Amino acid sequence: MFLLQAPLHHHQQHLRHSGYGCRRNPSAGAFAEGVAAMVLLSIVHVLANMLGGCTYIRSKQDFNRATANKILAVAFLVLSWIFFGVSYSTLMIGTLANSRSNRFCSLPHRWFFLIGGIFCLGHGVLTSAYYVSAIASKKEDKENAQQENPSNRSRA
Repeated sequence: MFLLQAPLHHHQQHLRHSGYGCRRNPSAGAFAEGVAAMVLLSIVHVLANMLGGCTYIRSKQDFNRATANKILAVAFLVLSWIFFGVSYSTLMIGTLANSRSNRFCSLPHRWFFLIGGIFCLGHGVLTSAYYVSAIASKKEDKENAQQENPSNRSRA
């Protein structure tokens, strides 16, 4: 019986003392790794968007004329922005939980890092897919423009 009451008593003491301040020590290593992860995530996102170019569909007519690669590029671009927002936010929350401030002591930083890492991996897959489909879309657009304009065939 005593063995069952000991964890409960320890939990009650922890709840009683947790209101007075942070009992855990923030990890400087985890803070630095969180900042590095956010910086790398931002660099990857900016590079993928710059190298992939500006792929967009302005109207329903553009959508009807768009190739499958262009539609995929736009879909991957939108999804990569969503994944970027979620992963950056969760990494930031996890990083702030490991800062020296006591304001963020109650955050379960370990789960935020895990969720942020999973979304970072998803973001990497989506940005790679965006880059490939955007390049393929540009190549198709170039080929279609050459077929429509016979004066450009002499270059090929």
